[in-house]
Amino acid sequence: MINNNELINKIRSYNKFLNSESLNKAYNFALDAHQYQKRDEGVPYIIHPVAVANILTELKLDSATITTGLLHDTIEDTNVTFETVKKEFGDEVANLVEGVTKISALEDRASNNSKAENFRKLILATSKDIRVLLVKLADRLHNMRTINFVKDKDKIIRKAKETMEIYAPLADRMGMNKIRDELEDISFSVLNKPARDLILDRLKFIKNNREDTFKIIAAELIDLLKSKGINVEIAGREKTPFSIWRKIQNKKISLEQLTDIIGFRILVDNIEDCYKALGIFHSKFSTIPGKFKDYISTPKINKYKSIHTSVIGPKKNRIEIQIRTKEMHEFAERGIASHWKYKSSEKFSELSWKEYDWLRDLVEIIEKGNSPEHYYEFTKLQMFHENVFCFTPKGAVIKLPKHATPIDFAYAVHTKIGDSAIGSHINGRELTLQTILKNGDMVKIITSKNASPSLHWLSSAKTGKARASIRRYWQDKSLENMKSKEKNYTSTIVVDLPHKPGALGNISSLIGINKGNILNVEMLQRKKDYLQFSFDLQIKDLKNFTNLISQIKQNNLNFKIIRHKRKKNAFIRRIFENFKRN
Repeated sequence: MINNNELINKIRSYNKFLNSESLNKAYNFALDAHQYQKRDEGVPYIIHPVAVANILTELKLDSATITTGLLHDTIEDTNVTFETVKKEFGDEVANLVEGVTKISALEDRASNNSKAENFRKLILATSKDIRVLLVKLADRLHNMRTINFVKDKDKIIRKAKETMEIYAPLADRMGMNKIRDELEDISFSVLNKPARDLILDRLKFIKNNREDTFKIIAAELIDLLKSKGINVEIAGREKTPFSIWRKIQNKKISLEQLTDIIGFRILVDNIEDCYKALGIFHSKFSTIPGKFKDYISTPKINKYKSIHTSVIGPKKNRIEIQIRTKEMHEFAERGIASHWKYKSSEKFSELSWKEYDWLRDLVEIIEKGNSPEHYYEFTKLQMFHENVFCFTPKGAVIKLPKHATPIDFAYAVHTKIGDSAIGSHINGRELTLQTILKNGDMVKIITSKNASPSLHWLSSAKTGKARASIRRYWQDKSLENMKSKEKNYTSTIVVDLPHKPGALGNISSLIGINKGNILNVEMLQRKKDYLQFSFDLQIKDLKNFTNLISQIKQNNLNFKIIRHKRKKNAFIRRIFENFKRN
């Protein structure tokens, strides 16, 4: 276990603004709070929060976040209260610890509902301060590293599934590739160990047989770029067992058919050199069709930037090449954490969760979701799909998942656009809203004020935002219809009834059958052949009222309708009273 001095020295190496006294205090506070507790592996519990703090230190995070890592289990697992943490370490740390605690408090529930609820809590807590998610990812990473010590086998499987479904995709969306890869790999070892072992054996064989080849190719690539005046660093890039397994499953191919198990990562000084290097490789080697992706001009949704290409390289080897600047590489390694610079202080004011479209969309989906299962389904869709990039008529880039349609595009632009969409023009051609979009498509949505989204769109929509918005529209529409049915209308009917027994009872029964409520009955005139009655009615359904009038006509009764008589009389009374006062 790393001690407090080692931890402080690691932080000092990148953060000169560190308050070492505060961190020492947090270390000793956590040590005291957990002194009687042990982990499943039989070691003192303090090892866990210190390990979490160390992971956060490797990400080069600020003192408040690392302090939170040390204290993140104190409120949940000890007698320490929120008020105590606030008093000892201030509002910032206390709020972060509380955010992590709220998420952890529900994690051990096993039902599908609670899984969705946990996810909701996680996203909403993250939306208040993104550092809550960073601490939670570090917490989950260390717990997964020690997962085999957990005695409850069902819990092990449940945690592995949750990690694969929620935490690994979230790490990916944060741009934290190293953490994502490790979370996926450990979960894969739990959920499908035979497949992982098979891939590892194959990787070991390939690596041993290609090691000399890799060195030769790397040297040739370096010499090629340096001869063109490009300063370059190069490193191998080995795919993880899970990423290989996922590609095998998605593309329905064998392990032997994969061409990019081991690739090359090219690091250059600036963006201009990225494109120069790309041009050099493409002019020197034959490219493999469909393998070029420019994530510099159109970054991934997690802000990842790099150029990916595959070529027939030296000695006819199929190789994958990633080209990026050193700054891009730092982001690819540390993700969102790479934004902490510590130039003038350790306060970080530039980063907001609202700057991350994916997180803003998840929060919006949760707010619109009408059940935990729905937004859990939607958010998983939102996180897992690869992206396509389409353009508005004005040239704005819209990022969408693979196989997205103009329906998704419309809702990505604005919810009102989606709700009123009636058609689309794709690259100038009129096509249906269900058409699958491709990279580079220019999309124009045709709208109408009188239009409304169809429930049939749900089968074509691929984004969580589109699905949530469609469901929410019809949910609101249903509530609106229910409210309209609950409206009460008042009306007065004046009817001439035959001067014979049962006439009044018949008309009263007729009103009752049509669900009218008689508020008042008054005889207005008595004639030789008929009696004139006035009925003040309360009506809940205009359709029933229409039926009542139709039946009165069928009975050949003279009648007239005076609508809202009560309101009219009230108005007349107010005028009369005002006249008397004056």
